[in-house]
Order: sequence, then structure tokens, then C-alpha cells
Amino acid sequence: MENLKAKIVALKKEKNAVILAHYYQEPDIQDIADYVGDSLGLSQEATKVDAPIILFAGVHFMAETAKILNPNKKVILPDLKAGCSLADSCPPDLFRAFKAQHPNHIVITYVNCSAEIKALSDIVCTSANALKIVASVPKETPIIFAPDKNLGKYISQKTGRELLLWDGSCVVHEAFSLDKLVELYKQNPDAEIIAHPESETHILKTAHYIGSTAGMITYVKNSPNKKFIVATEAGILHKMQQEVPHKILIPAPSEEDNTCACSECGYMKVNTLQKVYDCLLHETPEIIVPEDIRERALVPIERMLELSN
Repeated sequence: MENLKAKIVALKKEKNAVILAHYYQEPDIQDIADYVGDSLGLSQEATKVDAPIILFAGVHFMAETAKILNPNKKVILPDLKAGCSLADSCPPDLFRAFKAQHPNHIVITYVNCSAEIKALSDIVCTSANALKIVASVPKETPIIFAPDKNLGKYISQKTGRELLLWDGSCVVHEAFSLDKLVELYKQNPDAEIIAHPESETHILKTAHYIGSTAGMITYVKNSPNKKFIVATEAGILHKMQQEVPHKILIPAPSEEDNTCACSECGYMKVNTLQKVYDCLLHETPEIIVPEDIRERALVPIERMLELSN
């Protein structure tokens, strides 16, 4: 494994490539990345890349976002099967029809969607800036929020805004077991529960803190508490533990009977260290976004980045 990591680092230098990785990638991939972050951080980092090749260790919509922001760079993804259940829950033809039924609405879409959906949007947001983005829209202007209904419900509750929600969700964040979580908390009453806003309302009601993946890491670093139950994809624990080696981190339990009893994204875990090496070596699969879609999708992404500065 260490030999493969060394080969990737050498190849990256030889090709003058940059590796961007999401917190949910396997630890070995995070360790060889130039930048590890959440959707907002990765979007912002993608605008600063001056290398000719961007290898995106994440899922398809993230690599698409990098390509939208970098049309003249080669963006590659280790495995095209690294999709997203949330992005898949919002097919462009159905969403286009939905939008046409509500022509007076501003469309805000969560970044976890396809380039085609972004091209149908007015502003894009991430979980880190969603409240700020929604607050930027005049109160009298009605809003369509897509594709994540759980994040939409959370935003609506926090802002007092009525949002017209698309019925989409993330299978990972809907897999948490409330009964198991309550039982785990009873066993660890000194722990704080922290949760991602893509989680269902009944999970969020148990949380001491709700925020994006980057927000959760910052919270754990700054909190005087020593123990945390973490309700998001278990991949975050690698970087979080590096930041707080002296604290105890427990993954929130899933309904699934899987090896770690935690919630893992099968799409994120499609990428492997070997696939990262092969992808960099052959510079494929490459992400291609048709220029007309790219230009239209760029507008709402740039609005988001302006509002996030």
C-alpha cells in the first residue's frame, strides 16, 4: 500500500496533477490528496488549481463541478460508477417540468446534483452555506429547493421560509437508526451528537450540533467535550481523528447490518487507491460537460461562490 502511495505521489509530480478528495473517501486516498474537504471547500479549491490535470477523488457531480469551473483543464475521476443517490433522485427532464409548473420561483439547488440540474438553477448551495444562500433571496420571492428534502426541511425550519421541496434524499443519511442512536447515547451520556443536515428530522432533533462535514470537524476541534457520536458518512472520522487525536469519536449506527455498523456511501467507496493510480497513469475516465450546459451551470455556481466569500 505504501509503495502504491509513493507511485501515485511520483506520478502526480511527473504529470503536474492535483488530487482533490472528499472527506468520505477511504483514508489511504485522503492521505495522498493535495486537498481534502467538503463540497464547498472543494468547489473553492477547484477555482484555484493551476495544474493542467485535476484528479477528483469523490463522486461524479463533484468532478463535474470542477470541470464546470475549469473548462480548459483535464478533470478525471477514478471510477465513473462513483455516482450519488441524491443526484440520481432528481432526473433533469422531471425537474425541468416541475420548474415549469412554478415559473415565479427562484431555483436553489444543493450542489449534490448533476450539471444539467445546476444549469436549470438560479443559485447553487452546499450544506455549509445553504442558510446564507436562502437568506440572500428576498422574503417575498418564492423558492424551489432541490434535490434534498431533508436539508430543505432543516433550512425551512431554521430560516422560517416556506420552501417548495423536491422529493429527493441521500440513502446514507437516511440510513441512521434512531433506536440504535438513542441506545448508543444512553451508553455514552457524556458524548455530544453531531449530525449532517442531510439527515432526517428525527435524527437532527437529537443533535447537539448540526453542520456540514467541515463544520463538524471545526466544532469537534473547538468543543471542550471529549466524546462525540458522529451522524454522517463514516469516512469523515479519518480526518476528524487526525485533528483531535485525544478525543473519542463514535460513528452513529446505521439500520444496515454492515461490517462497521455505521453509515457508509457505497458510491464514495467505489474509488480505490489502485484506481487512483490507474486513472492518473492513463488520464481516464475524463469528465466531459457539454459547453452549453457548462456555461449555464457556471452562473449559479459563481453566484454561490460570490455569496460564500
